[in-house]
Amino acid sequence: MTAGRVAPWDAEVPGLRLDDFLPYRLSVAANRVSERIAGAYRARFGLKIPEWRVLAVLAEEAETTQARLVARTAMDRMTISRAVAALRTRGLIVLGPAADRRTRRLSLSAEGQRLYAEVVPAALALEAEVLAGLTAAERAQLMALLARLGGCPES
Repeated sequence: MTAGRVAPWDAEVPGLRLDDFLPYRLSVAANRVSERIAGAYRARFGLKIPEWRVLAVLAEEAETTQARLVARTAMDRMTISRAVAALRTRGLIVLGPAADRRTRRLSLSAEGQRLYAEVVPAALALEAEVLAGLTAAERAQLMALLARLGGCPES
């Protein structure tokens, strides 16, 4: 099939070029950046991306619930639940007092705080590598555009 042409089986379907389709481009870019960073987190710190995101949110918010983690990271409940379980097993997070009858508050343990402090410089260095081809103005514009498109989960 030629670029921009419609599938021969349905002439009524408007043409779609996947490489020009925003959801596809965002997904591919996010996957490539995540894969690059995930390898570094796994090798150096034994963390998967969801576990790192939970650590980062807990570092920013000091104490929160799993429901808040779901909203803040835009990850599904099962992914958050698995990340929390893995971090608890490693002694990186602790359960605090109940927020209500069903929800316990989570926070970083002393070991979780230490690991977070170790990961942050590496995370910032990896981000700098990913953004190295952009000027400061382009980086600012990218972040502003992502925020406008909804690229920032609830804060």
